[in-house]
Amino acid sequence: MTAARPAHDTVFPVHLEDFEQKVLQASHERPVLVDFWAAWCSPCLVIDPVLKSVVQDCGGRVLLAKVEVDEGENMKLAGRYQVRGFPTVILFCDGQVVDRFSSARPRHFIEQFLERHCHIEAH
Repeated sequence: MTAARPAHDTVFPVHLEDFEQKVLQASHERPVLVDFWAAWCSPCLVIDPVLKSVVQDCGGRVLLAKVEVDEGENMKLAGRYQVRGFPTVILFCDGQVVDRFSSARPRHFIEQFLERHCHIEAH
């Protein structure tokens, strides 16, 4: 088993060119939540600290990749995964989409989402 990443490495930006490595490949070792967001999106700004807090409380057992859709060619990623609105959070395990949710959600919803799909509890 791979050692847990330090807390500062559990949340990171990802772009079209490194999505394969940072999300798809990484999801073979641990689940990766991908947050598709935009700077102009108020609900995106609301959910951001909640997602970060939940992921950090998981102690490296889950990662959070942040895709700013207005950066570079990142909108192509949103299209590839049929993202219809922001924020949309997609969970990847073993290189595959497991589930998703859209809009800002409270902390307990995100914790239950991870528990249900990954059997991971935030502490």
